[in-house]
Amino acid sequence: MGLSFGVNQALVEDQLRRFMANPDSVDPEWKAYFENLPADERAQLMPGSLNGLAHGGAAVTPVNTVNLAWQVSKMVAAYRSRGHYHAHIDPLALDAQSEVEFGPETFAIPAEEMDTPVSTDIAALPTATPRQIAQRMATTYCGTIGYELMHIEDAEERNWLLQRIEARASRPTLDPESARRVLEGLADAQEFERFLGNTYVGAKRFSLEGLEAAIPLLRTMIDGAGESGVKDVVLGMAHRGRLNVLVNILKKGHRDLFVAFNDADEETLIGRGDVKYHLGHTSQHVTPSGKQVSISLCFNPSHLEFVNPVVAGRARAKIDMDPESSELSVLPVMIHGDAAFIGQGVVVETLNLAELEGYRTGGSIHVVLNNQVGFTTSPSDSRSSRYSSDIVRFLRIPAFHVNADDLDSVGWIAKLAVEYRQRFQRDVCIDLVGYRKFGHNEGDEPRFTQPQMYSVIDRRESAQELFANRLIETGLITAENAAQLLADRREKLSDAYTQSKETPENVMPALSESAWDAYFGGPFDDVYRVDTTVPKEHLKALIRSVCTLPPEWGAHPKIKRIYNQRLAIAETEDAFDWGTGELLAYASLVNEGRHVRLSGQDSRRGTFSHRHSTVVHSQTGALAAPLNNVATGQGSFEAFDSPLSEASVLGFEYGYSLEAPADLVIWEAQFGDFANGAQVIIDQFIAAGEDKWGRLTGLVMLLPHGFEGMGPEHSYARLGRFLQLCAEDCMQVCDCTTPAQFFHLMRRQVLSPWRKPLVVMSPKSLLRRKTARSTLDDLATGGFQEVLGDVGGAPTSGVNTVLLCSGRIYYDLDAERTARNASNVHIVRLEQLYPLNSSRLTEILASYGPGTQLRWVQDEPWNMGAWYFIKARLHALFGDGLPLTCVARAESASPATGSAASHKLENRVLLDTAFA
Repeated sequence: MGLSFGVNQALVEDQLRRFMANPDSVDPEWKAYFENLPADERAQLMPGSLNGLAHGGAAVTPVNTVNLAWQVSKMVAAYRSRGHYHAHIDPLALDAQSEVEFGPETFAIPAEEMDTPVSTDIAALPTATPRQIAQRMATTYCGTIGYELMHIEDAEERNWLLQRIEARASRPTLDPESARRVLEGLADAQEFERFLGNTYVGAKRFSLEGLEAAIPLLRTMIDGAGESGVKDVVLGMAHRGRLNVLVNILKKGHRDLFVAFNDADEETLIGRGDVKYHLGHTSQHVTPSGKQVSISLCFNPSHLEFVNPVVAGRARAKIDMDPESSELSVLPVMIHGDAAFIGQGVVVETLNLAELEGYRTGGSIHVVLNNQVGFTTSPSDSRSSRYSSDIVRFLRIPAFHVNADDLDSVGWIAKLAVEYRQRFQRDVCIDLVGYRKFGHNEGDEPRFTQPQMYSVIDRRESAQELFANRLIETGLITAENAAQLLADRREKLSDAYTQSKETPENVMPALSESAWDAYFGGPFDDVYRVDTTVPKEHLKALIRSVCTLPPEWGAHPKIKRIYNQRLAIAETEDAFDWGTGELLAYASLVNEGRHVRLSGQDSRRGTFSHRHSTVVHSQTGALAAPLNNVATGQGSFEAFDSPLSEASVLGFEYGYSLEAPADLVIWEAQFGDFANGAQVIIDQFIAAGEDKWGRLTGLVMLLPHGFEGMGPEHSYARLGRFLQLCAEDCMQVCDCTTPAQFFHLMRRQVLSPWRKPLVVMSPKSLLRRKTARSTLDDLATGGFQEVLGDVGGAPTSGVNTVLLCSGRIYYDLDAERTARNASNVHIVRLEQLYPLNSSRLTEILASYGPGTQLRWVQDEPWNMGAWYFIKARLHALFGDGLPLTCVARAESASPATGSAASHKLENRVLLDTAFA
């Protein structure tokens, strides 16, 4: 390798310094060069020698001192890279480590040289003896904080952290005022848990005892965030410590929480509501300097880490919705359990969103509440890595392991994490290592499974007692002050408990976000119907705006042809395909000032190449969205190709929709059955969120669905499963058959004040089927029809069979009727399966005579699809007046055959049976 050191001395010095700190931090060529360079030549290149060499002089540093500096630099690098393995981060000291790895003999530093001054790259210690350096490094890296940061690739980030961390000559120490606030936080946390434990013996509360440091940690973080410009904190966490966070961070009233524990108002929450440790809350926090920070704790089911993408989505929406917000003013904070953090796949799926265009939030702070045991499972049985936080290493972000009993260090790390996030807009992880004083849920016995651990825990003082004693020893407070602090908390809790007995009424959580004031949940009412039409001339203008591709966009020739065909519709008024109808739905909403957000795997183009909402320059790869070319003062359209994840992306979009009630937020599955990978989000958040938590959402799910010979996983979007989830008008399930129906449905979803999630069995073959077309007149008139009566033209008087169906199968039935000239058969389409428009269906079917055969025809096997749902509801409507039977594929454990030939045979049998 031809390296010219005389030409670029600064570069050589920089590379050598980096190599000395960590050989793996430099380019492989530099690393190989330095490692293969003879010792005497490498010594001459040490920083401090370059200037002399550049002028033809001898090295200014003697060779023996250079070699000493070289050995010391390796010691420093070892502390930085491996010091966290020897840090005293476990308050129980169950896995104590020695620091023999860092002894002078390990680095061949002679004893007689231990007091010889050498140069270092430690910013706060440019010259020192090996003894001084070893002491500084041990204090910094082997105390009660373990720093993992040398894997960070960005030199600026890594060096900034090194300078901040190594600037201290001793362990972190809080200033007096901060120490007092920390002690108050510990008192709040401890006395709250003790009061619950004594008052509600055996009740589940998922105590924070053993990790009470989380409360001062969060307060310090939020204070620091507020001082650095953060206006909104979006918080997500599972069970451990949630009640404590609700009352001591989000200021939820003690009385309200005690009412839930008393559970004396049994009628209010029949069939709804949720347990105490799933609930969310919103409040205002005021920093010591008077700055206000809004804090929102997300509601969360027992599925632990699935709230993570919801937090990220809400944070991104807050950034997007408010012109005055930015990544620096909105902070997502995710609080994890150690076993769940490493154990659940949705964690890494969410972490992977951190740096992606459509999903980044400017960095989340992850706090692992590490109680060193998962329910009854020890770390050795729950992970293959040393730390539960090792999952974050792929992001090349710092992880700070801190002993929860050292509150000075906890406070320091809280501030450092906020500073890092605000400076670099990247994720950061705090592993708060403590213990769990009681069993998992206060009702089990941990000594069955962790006897040694609990023999240590049983002898320990609490974090509050340890910290109070330290402050008493330093004279900052007196023993009387400490006792009074606890007494005041007990009195406050006792008063709130008395109030809970006097006014025991339960209440459902109320939405405090004013953005939702104009929207409604509950049962559907006709007052929520809205006009979704758009005048034909406006539609033509929209087509001209969004289908005219400027030459500089460099669109692929086939894309130009598609857009030109769409453009021609403005002049010819010809019938158009699904992609054009969808485009016009979005364009009309954007033109009316709405924001449309679409994400999913391959959603920009569309899995089936029908959408092309984003045009890719064929030479440069630059992206352009024609839908953002609608009009001046318009809304906006965004489409993102998501990572190959369903759970995290759907959770993200659900979270986004919670902050964007006025806009159209869509998640699209590549194939409908892939929604299986996000079933927790669907079941626990989307379908049940209003019933459990009073949370509304207008999220749309597009799930490609239809039996077309593509196999078990590419046919069925689990329609039957969605219908099983339907009750109390909790969501809408639709299976449209025309572009116009889809157009009106999308507009209805936004323009109606009724906010419910919408599940669409979206088409595949219908995207291009010549008979599945609409006209501009269809968009300019009418609206979404929940039920479509027969359009064949035959009078009802001669009909003896009515085929009820939804979706793709309609076109097969219609073609078969034509082929058979079966004028005695009518076909009625249920475009909206839930909520079922019973009055409209009754009106249509009332025109047929008694005894008319009513057949439900579905693509799916008999035990799947909508049959069970339809059978129950239609029998309730019509009794035996219209005999109802089902035409379906034979019952099957798998949705569809994997053979295209078998599929065709099954379809033939299905049609023959329908018209038998």
